Amino acid sequence: MSLYILKSNQQLKKIVSNTGWIFAERGLRIGLTLLVSGLMARYLGTEQFGQLNYALAFVALFSVISSLGLDSLLVRDVVQSPSSKDELLGTVFNLKVIGSLAAILLSFLTIRLLQPEEDLLHWLVLISAVGLVFRAFDVIDLFFQSQVASKFGVIAKSISFALSSLIKLGLIFFSASLLAFAWAGITEFAIYAICLVILYQSNHLQVLRWHWNPKRAFQLLSQSWPLMLSGMSVLIYMKIDQVMLGAMVGSEALGIYSAIVPLSEVWYFIPVAIVISATPYIIKARETSESLYYQRLQQLFSLLTALSFFVAIPMTFLSEPLIVLIYGQSYKAGGVMLAIHIWACIFVSLGVSQGIWDVNEGLTGLRLQRTLIAAILNIGLNLALIPLYAGSGAATSTVISYAASGYILNIMNKKTRRIFFLQTNSFLFFRGCFRWVKV
Repeated sequence: MSLYILKSNQQLKKIVSNTGWIFAERGLRIGLTLLVSGLMARYLGTEQFGQLNYALAFVALFSVISSLGLDSLLVRDVVQSPSSKDELLGTVFNLKVIGSLAAILLSFLTIRLLQPEEDLLHWLVLISAVGLVFRAFDVIDLFFQSQVASKFGVIAKSISFALSSLIKLGLIFFSASLLAFAWAGITEFAIYAICLVILYQSNHLQVLRWHWNPKRAFQLLSQSWPLMLSGMSVLIYMKIDQVMLGAMVGSEALGIYSAIVPLSEVWYFIPVAIVISATPYIIKARETSESLYYQRLQQLFSLLTALSFFVAIPMTFLSEPLIVLIYGQSYKAGGVMLAIHIWACIFVSLGVSQGIWDVNEGLTGLRLQRTLIAAILNIGLNLALIPLYAGSGAATSTVISYAASGYILNIMNKKTRRIFFLQTNSFLFFRGCFRWVKV
């Protein structure tokens, strides 16, 4: 028993340390995001800021093609078969490169088809899409995550984001064009890739040992396609609001809405960081006993729900003064939008933490169903609410669709009903969110 407790405490310390590194990186990112985004929004104005964010949101709809839904599968397989890491990393890397090239081509051809006369928008989309190629190097970060060593990914992200932010500040100082800011976005991905390779090599690991295995690629793709479609659905209901708002109301309204979205979504790092750190131990708990497995899932749901409320409540009351402080009076209308949009963080937390269970139980198909329904719901709500309430309608649609995908739809299927009750119980977070230490 004493050996078990010691081992559990060691695991807890490793989770806390790993999560701490991710929190540190996100803390830096929040500070720089508020500074750089605020200055960019003021410099570009609502119109150009809206155009840039329209291009970024449009490319995001295709970015899931570059990842092919392989991320969680790679972490799982490296944890379960560490001796096969070079084959796994090499195979997934090559698949991601192929997917990225396809995403670039599809995004560019689609924007030309939908907006044939918008040459500036064509360039913004093409430049933004090129950055997807560098995201193939995410496989290194995923490897570090599988080893509960996220500090290396954090270091790479911090360096790349800091340098990219400095470049954007320089562009503002020298009165650069809108296209220059699109190019600056690529530099962050390129620097991040370089840093990951250096850190990987410094840990006595060799990128050149990666190798491609067609059989492994086929096996991974046969499992990942539901995750890819699910990810595509998630991106639709995460980004379609911006695309539809820009198309239906205009770039100026989108510029205001685009200012509030980062302030809301920047908090999503909290569930992601905790889930990244906890995933290997929840996977191992499943191998130990079912009761321990679901106990840890309940604790995870409760913890993340509690943290979400602690973010959403103050942000609701501080939204308007915060928007004016960061972006200026011309963005004041975004205060109401932010007060609505911030509540999506609760359902994002529940959905992210459920992702571990979906993969472990081999129920990614059900996850796909939920996200597809939520995506369709979001599009329908946007069509109904954006003409009436503009950005506030888009924010409301987002919160409802997140709630459907990450929580409500779980009660509709007997396989996910147990998760629904665990999630419902998590709203009584004061009873269970701090029991992890006892596991």
